[in-house]
Amino acid sequence: MSRLPRTGHPFTDLVTLEPDGADPARFVAVVDPMWTIGPKVHGGALMAVLAAAARDRLRAEDPEGLDTRQPLAVTASYLSAPDPGRLELTTDVVKRGRRVVHIAVSALQEGREYVRALVVLGHPDERYVQSDDEVCREMPVEPGELGLTVDPSHPLAAVIHIAAGIDMAIDPRSASFLTGSIGGPEIRLWLRLFDEDAKSDDVRALFGLMAGDTSPPITLNLGRPGWAPTVQMSSYLRHIPEPGWLRLVTRATAVGTGWMDEDHLVIDGNDAIVAQCRQLAMPPLPAGEGG
Repeated sequence: MSRLPRTGHPFTDLVTLEPDGADPARFVAVVDPMWTIGPKVHGGALMAVLAAAARDRLRAEDPEGLDTRQPLAVTASYLSAPDPGRLELTTDVVKRGRRVVHIAVSALQEGREYVRALVVLGHPDERYVQSDDEVCREMPVEPGELGLTVDPSHPLAAVIHIAAGIDMAIDPRSASFLTGSIGGPEIRLWLRLFDEDAKSDDVRALFGLMAGDTSPPITLNLGRPGWAPTVQMSSYLRHIPEPGWLRLVTRATAVGTGWMDEDHLVIDGNDAIVAQCRQLAMPPLPAGEGG
């Protein structure tokens, strides 16, 4: 599996869809293996692709190019985890309003449905909504010497392949699993698009949605390594970030034996909220418990 970007704009490549034949409601995405966690497509990357399909459907009906609405909310049910490669995307306009449009999107692979989502499109707030989260605001705007760079040479990149497609750094003070110790249910990261990807408002909007689901699972800090597959996720885009580093804080409120939640907050260099995300996932079993 390649862990190097094919171009200088890998995220743009991910969210650039092609029409699927003559049907204006169908699109095709080609997901490079870099957009995976382990062998399966990364959930945040899927959110970005689903949102791109809804936006492309809306704009396909606007030949004059005047509709600038963005995906404000994506609520997705993960039925199964697809492999990288070709994904077929079907869209259906559920409701068309003056301010918002609701579009249902399904991602299929070889005829099987893997993800089903409802995307709400509208105009993000023109004024920044400032974050009052003290932990997020107290993180340096850029990782600097504090951040531990996660790139294709880092051991984490053997599983977190998305580190080949974006700049990523982790706050080691929040990642006890890196030293094999037990810590709290919080992990902090910095994220940034490559320069070529960051040139487009449309691409940065989709990256804001993806950024909310880029943290390693909280269960690593709790001494429970393994895959924590997402079952349901809701993400909100509050404003389109400017180019540069984003800060992400991921927390869990309740981690049980069968179910766990994670809340994600993304802010930019102005302490403005870029995205909010909550997901329901299945945690790895505690050590010593079979299943």
